[in-house]
Amino acid sequence: MARRRLLLLLKPLDTYSFHQSNGVSRSRNPKVLQYLDNRRKVHKDAIEFCTSILQRKPIDWNATFYNNLSRPVQNVDLVVTVGGDGTLLRASHFLDDSIPLIGVNSDPTQPQEVQEASNEFDATRSTGYLCAATVKNFEQILNNILEGQTTASELSIMSIHVNSMPVSTCALNDILIADPCPASATRFSFRIRKDGQTSPPLVNCRSSGLRISTATGSTAAMLSAGGFLMPILSKDLQYMVREPISPEPARLKLMHGLIKPIESMDIDWYTKEGVIYIDGSNIVHPVQYGDTINVPSHGPVLKIFLPNHLLPSKI
Repeated sequence: MARRRLLLLLKPLDTYSFHQSNGVSRSRNPKVLQYLDNRRKVHKDAIEFCTSILQRKPIDWNATFYNNLSRPVQNVDLVVTVGGDGTLLRASHFLDDSIPLIGVNSDPTQPQEVQEASNEFDATRSTGYLCAATVKNFEQILNNILEGQTTASELSIMSIHVNSMPVSTCALNDILIADPCPASATRFSFRIRKDGQTSPPLVNCRSSGLRISTATGSTAAMLSAGGFLMPILSKDLQYMVREPISPEPARLKLMHGLIKPIESMDIDWYTKEGVIYIDGSNIVHPVQYGDTINVPSHGPVLKIFLPNHLLPSKI
């Protein structure tokens, strides 16, 4: 039997050094600097711990930082991310449904630390919502995966088409279609189509943009904007017009809703410039006046080992 092949994908250590530029600290609070230095050390220790575990396993593996990825991951049986949800999101952009993923939260938030620092700064660390492991249980969970004692779940991913051409990157969390300037209003129209049915009414909007999320993304920016939580394995998409300007009362309920698996959303863009932000600000796709954006609810999937509290039997 062929040996298992594993890729260890790491959050870069220099992401904890943003408080310095040319050797000069940007913060005058020594406690903030100590906090950031500690976060870097905790993350570095987690990387070393995970690699020490892998060295004892009968598998072939290699490690790389996520900013070194430039092409789809291939020829591995499992990807393990060490970081937080952001690292896991980065990995999802380079995977198809043949390679499962598991996240290790390398730097979990420490409630006592947050409480003690609450009057000075925000000491929140990594949420790790989608990460099934920490250093405390990584080896046991890895053993369960390698021995076939646990099964990966399938999360829906959102595909995007612009003028009938697919955008190369899909979204695990959400997309935001907006003006490049956050202070500018946009103008667009959308309609939700059902397979095999005649064209539904067009909804015309003036607003600061349009957000569409997967079930996974319903826990992130969508929830913060007033959306609702969705079951993690739902195939629906949730959409919300962001800050609509004077919508007609009859159309107000159309500003927020669901796109079901048999439906898709067509968006006609009527602003000079626009940007599709995919899973945050790191991946963007430009749009311009007259472009049509299509978002189907039925998209690809990501195979991921979820933490127990997210599994359907635990909800």
